[in-house]
Amino acid sequence: MSPPNDETIRWRRIAVPAYGPTILVSVGSGAILPLVALSARDLGASVGIAALIVALIGIGQLVGDLPAGALAARIGERRALIAACLLDAAALLGAFLAKSLILLGVAVFVAGLAGAVFSLARQAYLTEAIPIAQRARALSTLGGTSRIGTFIGPFVAALLVTHFGLASAYGFAAVMSLAAAVLTFLLPDLNAGTRAPVTVRRSVWSVLAEHRRTLATLGTGVLMIAAARATRQSIIPLWAESVGVDAATTSLIFGVSAGVDMLLFYPGGAIMDRFGRVWVAVPSMIILGTGFILLPFTHDTLTIGLVAALMGLGNGISSGIVMTLGADASPPGARAQFLGGWRLFADLGNAGGPALITLITAFGPLAAASFGLAGLTLAGSAWVARWVPRFAPDRHVVSLSKDAS
Repeated sequence: MSPPNDETIRWRRIAVPAYGPTILVSVGSGAILPLVALSARDLGASVGIAALIVALIGIGQLVGDLPAGALAARIGERRALIAACLLDAAALLGAFLAKSLILLGVAVFVAGLAGAVFSLARQAYLTEAIPIAQRARALSTLGGTSRIGTFIGPFVAALLVTHFGLASAYGFAAVMSLAAAVLTFLLPDLNAGTRAPVTVRRSVWSVLAEHRRTLATLGTGVLMIAAARATRQSIIPLWAESVGVDAATTSLIFGVSAGVDMLLFYPGGAIMDRFGRVWVAVPSMIILGTGFILLPFTHDTLTIGLVAALMGLGNGISSGIVMTLGADASPPGARAQFLGGWRLFADLGNAGGPALITLITAFGPLAAASFGLAGLTLAGSAWVARWVPRFAPDRHVVSLSKDAS
């Protein structure tokens, strides 16, 4: 999709087509994520196999990142979004009907593939539809709506499971994905008719090879950001359990942290648009690193909750940072292909961060893992401080965009 002819486009024109499907899919995803391991256990899986079934979601996203870029480039972001929603609905229906671990595993893996396509297509869509001066706020809001949906989903699932059983959550999530597909189909494509003719369709690999320096520098920084954010979600419950905090209280701690997180997505985007991406990227990493340092010194619900809230602050202000930096670095005419590689870096961080906890705790205590993650996160803040400004949008272009809007 090419940028719209009217540079004064306002968010109200894209609010429903851009954010509506995201909320629906996120509510469905939030409903099933806490239940996948339980479903596997009900089907006879051991704890290790249940963990593997859960991991298939992330594995599916990793496998799907590069093909998602090729697909979106070939058929367009809007069609890719519809296809992703339909594929996700089919996968969730399979999970709803699953009577074996193999079928459940395949369904979860396919849902991960669909998630890769959906995430890339919505990012590419907003990158084209929004002027540069409003880009960070738009993408931060996208990240915020996803957080809100994921926050709501488990409460809906709890109600459904109580009355209709575990499988009902998958049925509900499938309906949400179908609704997102219908919503995307019924709403007009804001950029219809503005796509420039494509004389040469570039492959994903050729685009990534051309921009390998960007991926090796800024992409590595994004990998570090993603790893720090993902490990936060893993290490807090592990530490809480190690000091004797029960599961219900740990959930409450997460709820408070998520509340802080959700409140800050728009301010973070506003700071990025007004002062630059580095003024969010670096402080968020420093805050997360500080949280990792403080966590081993906590010993009860209150102190763990305070550290979790602090880390929620760091995570919240950085909402949309990965998508914004990817949008800034993506080349016009080959955005989808580039973003496929970009999301692969981010998803490697999402998967690799928690794996570091496993690696470090194999040789030392959990506190050592927290300190080690602190060191890596703070080193990542220095790396981000070095490279983010070098790929910042041209300030003259941003100024012209502001004047136009």
